[in-house]
Amino acid sequence: MKLFVTGASGWIGSAVVPELLGAGHQVVGLARSEASAERIEAAGAAVRRGDLDDPDLLAEAAGDADGVIHLGFAHEVAFGGDFPSAAATDRRAVAAMGAALAGTDGPFVLASGLLGLAPGRPATEDDGLVPAAAIRANPAGLRAATGLLALSLRGIGVRSSVLRLPPTVHGDGDHGFVATLVGIARERGVAGYVGDGANRWPAVHRSDAARLARLAAESAPAGSVVHAVGDEGVPFREIAGAIGRHLDVPVASVAPDRAPGHFAPLGHFVGLDSPASATVTRELLGWEPTGPGLLDDLDRDHYYR
Repeated sequence: MKLFVTGASGWIGSAVVPELLGAGHQVVGLARSEASAERIEAAGAAVRRGDLDDPDLLAEAAGDADGVIHLGFAHEVAFGGDFPSAAATDRRAVAAMGAALAGTDGPFVLASGLLGLAPGRPATEDDGLVPAAAIRANPAGLRAATGLLALSLRGIGVRSSVLRLPPTVHGDGDHGFVATLVGIARERGVAGYVGDGANRWPAVHRSDAARLARLAAESAPAGSVVHAVGDEGVPFREIAGAIGRHLDVPVASVAPDRAPGHFAPLGHFVGLDSPASATVTRELLGWEPTGPGLLDDLDRDHYYR
C-alpha cells in the first residue's frame, strides 16, 4: 500500500515509517519544516510539505494514497494551554482526510490517547465510545470525540481504526513524558510521586507501538479500537524509584496540592490512576510486545545522558 503518514518525523512516526517500509509499503510523510522533510527522506520515504492546519492539502495527500496513518497532533499548542484549539485542528484534519478516502475501503488509523479514559480500573478497547462520556470538556474527552468521528468513517467506506497510545511511549531518544520526569527530578533534586504513588500508568516501547500501527493499517477491521499497551499499569512510585536510583537523588512523596507546581508541565497528569489493557488488541491482530518494559528501560543509560 501507499500510505500517507502525518507526524512522520516525530517520536513515534520516525519508528512507524521504517516499520512500514520494511514491510514493503510505500510511505509519504507530512513535513512542515525542511528539517522534518530531511529526516523523512533520510528514512527512505517521500515527502509532502504542509501542516495540519491545511485540510485541503491533507485531503489531496490522502486522496493520492491508499490509506492514512494520522499520528500528527498540535502538541505545542495543546501543552501551551490551548488543548481545545489543538483538538479542533485535529478534528478538521480527520474529517478532511477521511472524506478523501470515502468508498475506497482504505485504512485510516488515528493515533489517540489512553490517559484518563477509565480512572481507577484498566481501560479496555470498549471504553470511551459512549458519546455522552466523550464530549466532556477535558483532554481525554476531546480526543475521544475525535476518535468517534474517525470510527464513524466506516459508514462512508473507510476501514477506520483508533490506535490508543499510553502517555509513556518509551525508548532511546525519548523526549516525552518520561524524559520530562527525569528532567524535573534532576532540576529539583528529588524524584517525586503524588500521594502514596500507587497510581498506575500504562506504557509501551516505541518499537512495539510502531509495529501495532502497521498491523492496524494492514488488517484492523473497520470501526476497531486497538491499545498499544505493553505494561498495563506501572505504579508511579516505582517510576520515581527508578529515576531516583539512577540520578542518585531522594525519592519522596509530593502532596497533591503541590503537584501542579512541582511537576509542571505534567502536574495535572502525574497523579492520575489510568491503567489500560490490550487483551482485545492482542487477540484481534496477533500483536505481542517484544520491547523492554518501562522499568527495564528506565534502568538503561539513555534516559540519563
